[in-house]
Amino acid sequence: MDLLNTLVDKGLRRELPTREEALAVLATSDDELLDVVAAAGKVRRQWFGRRVKLNYLVNLKSGLCPEDCSYCSQRLGSKAEILKYTWLKPDDASKAAAAGVAGGAKRVCLVASGRGPTDKDVDRVSETISAIKEQNEGVEVCACLGLLSDGQAGRLRAAGADAYNHNLNTSEATYGDICTTHDFSDRVSTVQQAQAAGMSACSGLIAGMGESDADLVDVVFALRDLDPDSVPVNFLIPFEGTPLAKEWNLTPQRALRILAMVRFVCPDIEVRLAGGREVHLRSMQPLALHLVNSIFLGDYLTSEGQAGKDDLAMIEDAGFEVEGTDTTTLPEHRRPDADEPAETAVEEAAVPAPSDDTRRDLVSVRRRGAGTDLPPNA
Repeated sequence: MDLLNTLVDKGLRRELPTREEALAVLATSDDELLDVVAAAGKVRRQWFGRRVKLNYLVNLKSGLCPEDCSYCSQRLGSKAEILKYTWLKPDDASKAAAAGVAGGAKRVCLVASGRGPTDKDVDRVSETISAIKEQNEGVEVCACLGLLSDGQAGRLRAAGADAYNHNLNTSEATYGDICTTHDFSDRVSTVQQAQAAGMSACSGLIAGMGESDADLVDVVFALRDLDPDSVPVNFLIPFEGTPLAKEWNLTPQRALRILAMVRFVCPDIEVRLAGGREVHLRSMQPLALHLVNSIFLGDYLTSEGQAGKDDLAMIEDAGFEVEGTDTTTLPEHRRPDADEPAETAVEEAAVPAPSDDTRRDLVSVRRRGAGTDLPPNA
């Protein structure tokens, strides 16, 4: 296929595809799926070999969020029966992080619900970062605390935070459809503050919220413009009790096409398979390893994930290897392409309608790990 040959050539040169080419990837048929995966896999292997970076989430504060993000089980007004607790003590958070590191995680992601941290919250998280780094040599720590105020990014960096995560989630044009308590520009500003403070930027998206192909391409191009070092790709987990509980729009095939499109647009950037992979990719998860070079190990913020030992077995069975702390994730000479993408359009692929037999049983609320007396999944 000429399209795939072109995209591989561009990816190997770190050249940005056009919007038309990115849209065309999403419009490919299921019959072409393995060709698409194979092509994007060539780009993935060029820059990351067969390495898979493991990341581990620690939910420092669960639920009780004043923001109204429609996709989130922790949102204002959510009726999802999730764990709710206030801030973990630094020692408890460090113990939770240690379980992930013992399971092979190279990065620990410290997440807290809420609009953004107070200065006292930043102090608390700084203590947690110090505790984790003292007990786990070589581990990376990423903070995800919401919108940052002036000076907070610098304080987190001084405390030892290596990275800051704040996802764009969806396109600027449709952002108001999923959230009204803050806007797209607030998220962009927080990512830029983290970068200005010297932290590695981590920013991604959520697919499956009813967005169009154009929306998906728009948010990925917006991410590329921000030049994050890692791009997590989440697939909506339709929690009962949230406004998007009935948005079961994804098939494993569409999820793989989305990942391939992200890889072509971000050839030499860490692409992370994040929340919802078990729900939507199911038995096709190993194919995604040919597209991404990073995954979360074990559980997520409010939902349970695949057992950590099964993650490790999947990586090994697929012929990949876990990236060690002595390896630098990103290619040495990574740099963004300076050319502007062409603004042309192609006909969009139809988004599959939700079926009557959606597997709601696949959404499992987290009941173990941080905030409970039960051991974590790592």
